Amino acid sequence: MEPFSDQFLEFHPIHGTNVRLNHSGTQATRVESFANGVCFSKHPLKPGEIFLIEIEEKEVGWCGHLRMGLTAREPRSLEVVPEYSIPDLTELGDSWVFAITRNHNKVVEEPEVPEAGGGELPEGQRLGRGEAEDRDGGYNMKTETFFTDTHLCIDNVRIPRDKLVGRSRPGRYSHLLDDLYKTNTLPPTARRSRIGVLYVPKGKDMADMHIVINGEDMGASAKGISTRQPLYAVVDIFASTKCVRIVQVEYGFSSLQTLCRKAIQKHIVHRMAIDWLQLPEALKHYCKFE
Repeated sequence: MEPFSDQFLEFHPIHGTNVRLNHSGTQATRVESFANGVCFSKHPLKPGEIFLIEIEEKEVGWCGHLRMGLTAREPRSLEVVPEYSIPDLTELGDSWVFAITRNHNKVVEEPEVPEAGGGELPEGQRLGRGEAEDRDGGYNMKTETFFTDTHLCIDNVRIPRDKLVGRSRPGRYSHLLDDLYKTNTLPPTARRSRIGVLYVPKGKDMADMHIVINGEDMGASAKGISTRQPLYAVVDIFASTKCVRIVQVEYGFSSLQTLCRKAIQKHIVHRMAIDWLQLPEALKHYCKFE
């Protein structure tokens, strides 16, 4: 299943008191303090549709980082936006939010052991987390497949990789930094990291929530979420995370620009080599993801 998004993703006008949105509703900044930074997607997410953000600005002096997840509560139904997503929003029920930690806390699922009572997970239960060993070739394998694996596959959902991975600003060492984003080596809370949340259908009226960090699926963070009600993305711009921007993901057929970019990237050593090519400046910027 490859979702086709016909809507421009924006933040909901209902948000925490310390949040300011830009004119397009795609950038959210916490203007003061460290809390009251809870934001929502303007529209419910479709099955398999990723709500992807990039961390644009950090603020030193605070302890804690970005939090992200889903909620079945329509933002306009809230009497007041909670000060914190954890625990204020989650304690209201029908919300599944997780802290994005400095470590890559990839979900490690325990083998399923049937129980006398049925053994089903309670709705939204957090699964075991731990440092999973990379058995697929590590650094070299991830780097080599970055431009050849066109989609991230999560069960039956296929998401174009084109926009999922963070990229450094062009500079002398940008090609080295880009490799760190590709291999998910940097802390997920680093500037320019891209983090997304989506839900994957699991049978009738049920779904699992997945968090994707720089193109890597972290596994099912919550299982057994009911899809009978619309599900909104939750982004809590908390503590050291100060500003985030929505990254629009293109589904369906790739545009001619995207196909040109992939062909160019396949034959260059690193991104800065694009400056040496005889191409229109607009295409150079596009190829460098600017």
